Amino acid sequence: MSEHDGNQLGEEKSPYLRQHKDNPVHWRPWGTDALAEAKRTGKPVLLSVGYAACHWCHVMAHESFEDPITAAVMNDLFVNIKVDREERPDVDSIYMNALHLIGEQGGWPLTMFLTPDAEPFWGGTYFPKEQRYGRPAFIDVLRTVSHTFHEAPDKVRTNADALKARLQPSHPKGEVVSLTDATLENWTRRFLQAVDPTTGGIRGAPKFPQTQFFSLLWRAGLRYGVESLREAVDLTLTHICQGGIYDHVGGGFARYSVDEQWLVPHFEKMLYDNALLVDLMTEVWRETKSPLYARRIEETIGWLLREMVTDGGGFAASLDADSEGVEGKFYVWDFDELQEVLGPNDINFFADIYQTTTPGNFEGKNIPNRLSTVALRDEATETRLTGMLTKLFDRRSLRVRPGFDDKVLADWNGLMIGALANAATAFDRPEWLAAAEAAFDFVLMRMSLATRLIHSYREGPGNAPATASDYANMIRAALVLANATNNPEYVEQACAWTHVLDTHYWAQDLGGYYLAADDTDDILVRPLNGNDDATPNANTTMVSNLVALSSWTGTVTYTDRADETMEAFGPAITANPVGHAGLLYAALDLLAPALIVLMVPEGGDPTAMREALRDVSLPNVVVDEVWADETLPSNSPASGKTVIDGKTTAYVCIGPQCSLPVTDADKLVETIKAAREVTVT
Repeated sequence: MSEHDGNQLGEEKSPYLRQHKDNPVHWRPWGTDALAEAKRTGKPVLLSVGYAACHWCHVMAHESFEDPITAAVMNDLFVNIKVDREERPDVDSIYMNALHLIGEQGGWPLTMFLTPDAEPFWGGTYFPKEQRYGRPAFIDVLRTVSHTFHEAPDKVRTNADALKARLQPSHPKGEVVSLTDATLENWTRRFLQAVDPTTGGIRGAPKFPQTQFFSLLWRAGLRYGVESLREAVDLTLTHICQGGIYDHVGGGFARYSVDEQWLVPHFEKMLYDNALLVDLMTEVWRETKSPLYARRIEETIGWLLREMVTDGGGFAASLDADSEGVEGKFYVWDFDELQEVLGPNDINFFADIYQTTTPGNFEGKNIPNRLSTVALRDEATETRLTGMLTKLFDRRSLRVRPGFDDKVLADWNGLMIGALANAATAFDRPEWLAAAEAAFDFVLMRMSLATRLIHSYREGPGNAPATASDYANMIRAALVLANATNNPEYVEQACAWTHVLDTHYWAQDLGGYYLAADDTDDILVRPLNGNDDATPNANTTMVSNLVALSSWTGTVTYTDRADETMEAFGPAITANPVGHAGLLYAALDLLAPALIVLMVPEGGDPTAMREALRDVSLPNVVVDEVWADETLPSNSPASGKTVIDGKTTAYVCIGPQCSLPVTDADKLVETIKAAREVTVT
């Protein structure tokens, strides 16, 4: 065996790559060495992209990658590269986009075929070992692609050139609709047609939480006084909270539901989904005081702090869908086992509320859910149910646990830090704030090299370069922590990271932020788009961040950069508003930047005013405490405002206009609600 042979994943840090280190496939990690091997041998590249919690990735691995016969064909015909999409989101983005351009539906595992120069020319997702599901057998695909590569090079070159040209970063040309309040109110009202009127979410199946879409509806509902928009969000969150997509026994949300009712989940639990749902639910709870949301937020954060905190305080990436090779085995229940654990006095009571039966509701098993009656019961009933769930939790803890991907990702941690800090202030939970600050310190201290972030950490810093999303989400985390603590060091760090983004990620000729830095040297192109995905687009997050930084610092160039970003994506937004819900959400920050200034006299106490903010939703607001010896930037809309009658005095500023001074905490909530709403004519 030469130095070029054999499986080379044994030294990798990614749990997903380590899952494949014993495959007979001669896997190589992504990088210039693997591509050099393809050039040396004249073989095409087989690129396989997945992630540790991916069920169908496991299926393809068991069927094909662990099979010596299939592996021999792969090794003979291809240079085989395995990528963890969470570790290299830039690589995943490029080749998933290529798959879409071919006309295929996306998903993981992603299976792409490349030239030795990393140019895609064909691909797909899951291929079965034997022909089924209307898909060809994987070995047949391998032989056909290899034959075409060697015997029809002109066809391969035509495909590769066409795809590479379409992958080049650009912005579409065309009409641009001005994002005024009238436009946004009109569009968001029309978006309601996409919402399932019975169980919430976007109509059809599968159903994803779509938190960016529903966050936009929530914001628009508040600003334009449209109750139906807020009701759509409430309907959706209620059914997510009571569906099988929620783990009623242990807390936390699965990635999505395969059906329209939110009953049967894809059982993996991702850090980012839980962060985004906690964040949105917290905002809705501020207004509704829903006991269901309060319970689910507390349970989900309980799961997070119990199961997802790594050594040092960073948050782990995910829990697998599978255990013992079976999807959902850890989470589902035989009715007999439920009966054994709960006993004759409780089983029927529990089964009626959580819809568990002898035949089951999922492949002969039971997924506990409360979709038959989504409202919570009386306090005594809920207390009794909590006791039953505790018994089930204790029994479930004896099972073989799902796989745990304990790598720490800067972008996903940023999402959870922001959500946790937001919830901590809303619910007055200092221990949640402490956990958020500990995770922030983890990223700052362990995942930084000089002024630059590192994307991934596991058993030490990884080699993956940071993406724009790492910076955008950590900047937002810093700003939420600044709101919660009034510590100016968080604003200073946000400014420093923004400088890195502007230096290494800004698309000078096009506008917007590239996903990859200018010194990322092992990718075909630098992705540039503003589309929504499972996680917020960096450009979306940065528009809101830049508006907030302008309020914090008085530096107008931040707002200028936010305007430039929105302008760059204007034609794309106009062509597909729903696909850019995140940028529409950010447009609301540009239209109406929200600033609450608390003027605190010497010896004063802002606590009562801060407590009042728990009762009103004003997403992305900057809350700035200004003490007796401090001043605001001269161009702040609240510049020159003063303390009234020696009391802590609040000024609510939406855009350039500020409210009259408020010294009464109850009056502050009324003032915010009046200031945040506009009438569109």
